[in-house]
Amino acid sequence: MGGVSHGTARVPVRKLSGDAGFSRAELDALAVEEPLEVRLAWRERDAMTERAIAVTMRTPGHDGELALGFLTTEGLVTRGEDVASCDASGNVVRVELAAGTRVDLRGMERNFYMTSSCGVCGKASIDAVRVRRAFAVAPLGLCLSTRAVQGMPAALRGAQAVFDATGGLHAAALFDERGVLDEVREDVGRHNAVDKLVGWALREGRLPLGRRVLFLSGRASFELIQKAAMAGVPVVAAVGAPSSLAVELAREAGMTLLGFVREGRFNVYTGAERIAGAGHLAQRKPMP
Repeated sequence: MGGVSHGTARVPVRKLSGDAGFSRAELDALAVEEPLEVRLAWRERDAMTERAIAVTMRTPGHDGELALGFLTTEGLVTRGEDVASCDASGNVVRVELAAGTRVDLRGMERNFYMTSSCGVCGKASIDAVRVRRAFAVAPLGLCLSTRAVQGMPAALRGAQAVFDATGGLHAAALFDERGVLDEVREDVGRHNAVDKLVGWALREGRLPLGRRVLFLSGRASFELIQKAAMAGVPVVAAVGAPSSLAVELAREAGMTLLGFVREGRFNVYTGAERIAGAGHLAQRKPMP
């Protein structure tokens, strides 16, 4: 390898173009993917207990946020005061819970391994995926203009520094209701990018994210909607399509779900009342 820096690695490559044949070897920037072990420590009966609770394939960077976000979206912590310390070293993050924080690992029925493309494939059952929510999604209070939504893809794209270098990362971003970008995270795993954002919000004391939009650079899967619901996010918008189960969960949670947000248009799958000018559509009765 030619070196690793800021989530990218430079590797030698020979490029083929038409009839010109192979080029001379040159260095190409690729997104880094490495394993990260999340370890949880807590005091129980005057003794310290420590367990490895997950291993995920991720792009290095913001590892502490990733661990904290994972613990939040799994329902193990809900506020910054639940965490005594969070220490990242190499490919391991150790999170120690504050004294008195209750630990319930019964819902963690997984094989402790997540790939960069699938964060829930280690779950023991589909029922285990429906994690207990700490925050209810606020039913009212946030209203988005179509202009604000339409401007989000370009704003996110302009903030994707590692994607610009590699073309190989997912991104997740938080926007306010005016369409102003708050924060963005990138990762080879779409679920990791969301966990990094949620972990950032936990550290900053921003949870629940009741007046923010979670914007995704790809599709909206069930797990990403679940993570958004765990953080109290009322609106999820995605460049790609949602899955049927994602739509079902968004409807159950009272969330607004937007898909195919690109080229000046988008689809409203649930929660049209939060989109200015679209709320009347949710009130229409179907034609007989």
